[in-house]
Amino acid sequence: METTYNPGLHRYAVFTACSTFVLLIAGALVTSNDAGLSIPDWPLAYGKLAPPMVGGIRYEFTHRVIAATVGMLTIGLALWLWRVEPRRWMHRLGATALAAVIAQGILGGLTVLLLQPVVASAGHATLAQLFFSTVVAIAVFTSPWWYRPAAEIADSGTPQVRSLTVWTALAVFLQLILGAIFRHKGFGIIPHLVGAAVVTALVFMSARALKRRFPGVRPFRTCARILHILIGVQLLLGAGAWWSRMYGAQFPQPVAEMVALTVIHTVAGALVLASVVITSLVSWRILKPVERPVERAAGAEQVTS
Repeated sequence: METTYNPGLHRYAVFTACSTFVLLIAGALVTSNDAGLSIPDWPLAYGKLAPPMVGGIRYEFTHRVIAATVGMLTIGLALWLWRVEPRRWMHRLGATALAAVIAQGILGGLTVLLLQPVVASAGHATLAQLFFSTVVAIAVFTSPWWYRPAAEIADSGTPQVRSLTVWTALAVFLQLILGAIFRHKGFGIIPHLVGAAVVTALVFMSARALKRRFPGVRPFRTCARILHILIGVQLLLGAGAWWSRMYGAQFPQPVAEMVALTVIHTVAGALVLASVVITSLVSWRILKPVERPVERAAGAEQVTS
């Protein structure tokens, strides 16, 4: 079935992704300001639609309003995909995004009603990252670049970039889970530091493979540059966030330095995941696997037998 670029749908998907990023910032502000239980009930706020905007309530209520807005945008995105997209798998991807945002709202409510258990709180933060990456992927799939004919390039390196970027995305996602558990006081900093070392190594391996194997492919050069910049900034932000926690421990309330650095570090992690996901999608779009001699020999042996 012929697929044509729909500029309105693409812009709407990009707007939804940007709105989701704003939602991530709002959620990080709630956690960093210890405002998660400033509103003790859900879905209402102190039994009202609009509570007094004082103290931590302004962070939590703003987060709820933005979440509701993103939910409505996601409903619109799923319906638009269902009505105009000829690619059936895009219908399923839109439905997945809608299911994720519904589950995210339920988890957010349970986090409040159950008084912020680590499992619910970390699950809420983790699912937010998955949802953001899903909407970003929809924006990529509806972009004009995706509709252009892709030149198939052979990847003769080891490990192949398509596999390497998938493993890197999984490692980043696991690291975000570890970071969420750490922020919600599920365990100490050590697992998060080990995860950071693994993610850094994989990101640099992926970026290096892209630059060395495909120096003339512009999308890969761009992806490699972005990955290098983001992982470097993220490492600096992680160090700054840890320093701010040590500095802020002497104060009874979260200090501005700790809040700012922790929030930026958290949302930068989401950008790292989204960038690796985009890099993986680009590599699967452009690259084709190279059959190894061992594989050909094994296939020939099966034919002769």
